[in-house]
Amino acid sequence: MTVQADNLPLDALHFDNRFVRELPGDPEPDNYRRQVYQACYSWVSPTQVRRPHLVAFSAEMAEKLDLTPEICTSADFAAVFAGNRLTTGMQPYASCYGGHQFGHWAGQLGDGRAINLGEVVNRQGEYLTLQLKGAGLTPYSRSADGLAVLRSSIREFLCSEAMHHLGVPTTRALSIVLSGEQVRRDMFYDGNPQLEPGAIVCRVAPSFTRFGSFQIFTARDDLQSLKQLADYTIRTDFPHIQASGSAAYLEWFADVCQKTADMIVHWQRVGFVHGVMNTDNMSILGLTIDYGPYGWLENYDPEWTPNTTDAQGRRYRFGNQPKIAYWNLVQLANAIYPLVKRAEPLQQALSVYTARFEQGWQNMMAAKLGLQAFNIETDPVLIDDLAKLLQLAEVDMTLFYRGLANFNADSDDSRFFNWLEECSYQTLTDENQALAGLWLRSYQARLRQDAWPDHQRRTAMNAVNPLYVLRNYLAQQAIDQAEQGDYGLVAELLEILRHPYQEQIGKHHFTGKRPDWAKHRAGCSMLSCSS
Repeated sequence: MTVQADNLPLDALHFDNRFVRELPGDPEPDNYRRQVYQACYSWVSPTQVRRPHLVAFSAEMAEKLDLTPEICTSADFAAVFAGNRLTTGMQPYASCYGGHQFGHWAGQLGDGRAINLGEVVNRQGEYLTLQLKGAGLTPYSRSADGLAVLRSSIREFLCSEAMHHLGVPTTRALSIVLSGEQVRRDMFYDGNPQLEPGAIVCRVAPSFTRFGSFQIFTARDDLQSLKQLADYTIRTDFPHIQASGSAAYLEWFADVCQKTADMIVHWQRVGFVHGVMNTDNMSILGLTIDYGPYGWLENYDPEWTPNTTDAQGRRYRFGNQPKIAYWNLVQLANAIYPLVKRAEPLQQALSVYTARFEQGWQNMMAAKLGLQAFNIETDPVLIDDLAKLLQLAEVDMTLFYRGLANFNADSDDSRFFNWLEECSYQTLTDENQALAGLWLRSYQARLRQDAWPDHQRRTAMNAVNPLYVLRNYLAQQAIDQAEQGDYGLVAELLEILRHPYQEQIGKHHFTGKRPDWAKHRAGCSMLSCSS
């Protein structure tokens, strides 16, 4: 049983747990692995851990929750966000949902290692769900242990906050707490498990509802629960929708399509690859959710995926993310079809995604290249030719776009070639140099057409092309140190990634290309789903 106490600072958090109050719950009180029917959630309690110890917390996320640094560094904070104590108002539960995994229906999935503590209402009146990842077994844990390790927890914590500061819609992270336990993990699924330090991340979002939350009810022909969840979602997360009946569901679905398109445009802008775009990992709020084997595009390759499980089919590769998002939206449309009972308006809503993504992608690419607006007559060829050059020359995507702001309509070829080679993971061949020269001249002609003052163009480009991203090798270095008890690099990266578009004194070494030693090292290139 989770310990309870009163009159500590964290007990001042104000909870209003609408999800469990207004939606059907699992009547079975015991926590054991099972199929759960006609319920959106099951009551569970976090597993008690031996020695909770704070690794890091996000000061900004804490402030949003009205928590002071003194509270966040207290022993009680570590106890609460390891799951050892429930504060006043917490009602922990695990959500039920299904999903398509790698294109195949997987049936019931659910929160197998996530436990929601409840919904906090902050001083601004915002609802924020607190969720512990790695807090122990739930009815949805299947054959797993419900726990998480420090390695994966650091990656999730840092990336959640990094994505937020990059301007990418995302769930947030409040804290990482060590459990004091050892957790057995087979990182490579090769039959060689090892003991690793256990840890718990506190994730924060307005809602953790997923596409799969609706799919599970339709798959089971539980249309009453489907309607209850859809009505609740519109009422709480989309309160601007005033329509009723089918019109409300269609307006809501079109909103989800728009939010999803916007998220994917941002992923493509910063070179982020999610790695596991299953429908249970797709948020109805268009938030990046479930940071597992993600990665950042280094040498530009639209075929790249960081997920070892996807190494053969590459379903979730960088260049395929827009199509997969559409495919996932089709599955959501299928799930809510019983509420609408007409295919045509759902198809029309899906076209909202296509139009929104295309327009967003064009605007995004124009911004990355320092163009005032996308020109349909010239820019598709300019962008396609650049993509070919970047891939052939194995150019680092982040460094290229950031440095491009320093070139103008009068820059000479040799300077551009030298800089391109600095950004490349190979020596620039004569063929690639010729391609680079042709592209540069086309780009310079386009800049002359725009006639945008260089200083204004440079400022605009630097606002959308980050200097600092959470490269896998940087995260791995932080993990290596943290596993030895040194959390300094975790804190340093967290601070650097708060200002990804600003040059920071003494931090230039965090902007470099992936070093050679990291190309094939575990944790620095491809990762497994246990990462």
